[in-house]
Amino acid sequence: MQHFTPENFQTCTIGLLLGRAALVKDRILDTHLQDHDVTAAQFKVLIIIAQFAVDTPADLCRYLGLDSGAMTRMLDRLEQKHLIARSRCPDDRRQVRVGLTDEGRTLADRLPHIGAAAMNELVGVLDPEELATLTSILTKVLVCAGDTLTLMRVSHK
Repeated sequence: MQHFTPENFQTCTIGLLLGRAALVKDRILDTHLQDHDVTAAQFKVLIIIAQFAVDTPADLCRYLGLDSGAMTRMLDRLEQKHLIARSRCPDDRRQVRVGLTDEGRTLADRLPHIGAAAMNELVGVLDPEELATLTSILTKVLVCAGDTLTLMRVSHK
């Protein structure tokens, strides 16, 4: 369905709202993570490793939409904080595996609590039906746009 034309595009705010929502979400998450010396971007890497058993930088890049250089820098910072460790794959020495350290696992166990508090701060203004509708609409938009991660999550339910 065509909702926008060149004539009404100047009043189109959906892109701005989606972008701002992501920025505000990360800002709120950053405040909840301050005591743990982790940023929202680092939170995403840690939670993906912990919850989805993703263990290669290439897969992390796919999950987060980052280029390999940005991911390398991110992993360097997490390694300096002793939250992750990188090791060579025994089957293919060219490939690197990423895993949580003991300290990283301890923090990863706290991340769902921290993430839940941050998301409640962001969407706490919505009633349960509104939140379900927002989730459904965003899922529909992302699936129709071909977002592979959303497709994977929907197909696993």
